[in-house]
Amino acid sequence: MSMTKRRWLVLLFACLTNLCLGSVYAWSVFASPMAEHLSRVTGEALTAADLAIVYTVANSVGPITMISGGFVNDKFGPRAVIFTGGLMFGAGMILSGFVGSVAMLTVTYGLLGGLGLGLAYGCTISCCVKFFPDKRGLIGGLTTAAYGFSSVILPPVVNALVDAVGVTSSFIVVGAVFLVVICVSAMFIIRCPADFVPDGWVEPKTEKQGSAGPVDKNWLQMLQSPVFYLMILTLMSGAFSGMMIISQASAVGQEMIGLSVGAAGIAVSVLALFNSLGRVAAGSLSDKIGRVNTLTLACVLSVLGNLVLYFCREGSAVLFYVGVSVVGVCFGAFMGVFPGFTADEFGPKNNSVNYGIMFIGFAMAGYFGPTIMKSVYYGDGGYTNAFLIAAGLSVAGILLTLVYRAVAKKKSGT
Repeated sequence: MSMTKRRWLVLLFACLTNLCLGSVYAWSVFASPMAEHLSRVTGEALTAADLAIVYTVANSVGPITMISGGFVNDKFGPRAVIFTGGLMFGAGMILSGFVGSVAMLTVTYGLLGGLGLGLAYGCTISCCVKFFPDKRGLIGGLTTAAYGFSSVILPPVVNALVDAVGVTSSFIVVGAVFLVVICVSAMFIIRCPADFVPDGWVEPKTEKQGSAGPVDKNWLQMLQSPVFYLMILTLMSGAFSGMMIISQASAVGQEMIGLSVGAAGIAVSVLALFNSLGRVAAGSLSDKIGRVNTLTLACVLSVLGNLVLYFCREGSAVLFYVGVSVVGVCFGAFMGVFPGFTADEFGPKNNSVNYGIMFIGFAMAGYFGPTIMKSVYYGDGGYTNAFLIAAGLSVAGILLTLVYRAVAKKKSGT
């Protein structure tokens, strides 16, 4: 089998791996029953908001292993890195079924699972982007969409599993399945040859999406570029809304809109579905109209989506579903576009490490989004004003893309 054909097999198993890793987006479905379980164990009155720290840690520590695993991946290939990440991620979920406190859950699911997630996720994306220099936007969208699509599939499965065997056993069962699937998939994900060029493809002389062109830069050179800081702040601003809402979507639907547990679970799946669709659609669109134009459009829509959520009140279920759908698409757009955007700007050779560092912007959104939503909830007794803050961050994202254009134009001398 030629490498041009074999790369599609690599993409398939990378997407399967990310489908498992993306279960982190279904955290809000685990959170409420786990809060009830820990309340019984500890004697404290815990809510899903009290467990937000677990989700925050899981998303914040990922760049640590994305960067360290990226060095190994760029030098030796992705197989061992993804295998190790799968062991850590699966073990973190399995051990979460035995914890008796929020602190221990933060260690098992948040720390161990989050580090394993970052290790495997960074390698799957970077490996596929290297194999598809002719379709970077689309492939970035597909690989990250598989990650997001997990929370379309998992919420109803988890709800049924929790009803049948309880939340702790659900962690153990799901963790064991994911551990096996990721570790087996790792055996089929190979390193992209340094001189690989797809059959029939001729590399363009210039890159319309990035100001740096096809020049490969290492992480030190990337950090010396002003464009890097504009990009990472844009990523944080664009991902903020999605990370904020995903962390407590089920709780928001129940408490702010008055949805039933089942209807709130559907809201999580709707959010995840549009998140996944946004990744593929925006990734493909960015191949045609440019990465920055796509990101600007996503920020504009995010402002509108958050304003819709801001005006939601009890009983406005349709408006709530519309709001989370729009925010999901916009969040997905940033996740789908940035792998290719980073490779465009700083070259594909060191993209495993470079994208791992860029992913710190996502981790910042993963920390500040849920934290601010929790603070607003405890300060105001509701979630409403959090959406106004998220809309403001999306406006900041629009401004950052405008500054990027000015810097890129000046750098190219046009």
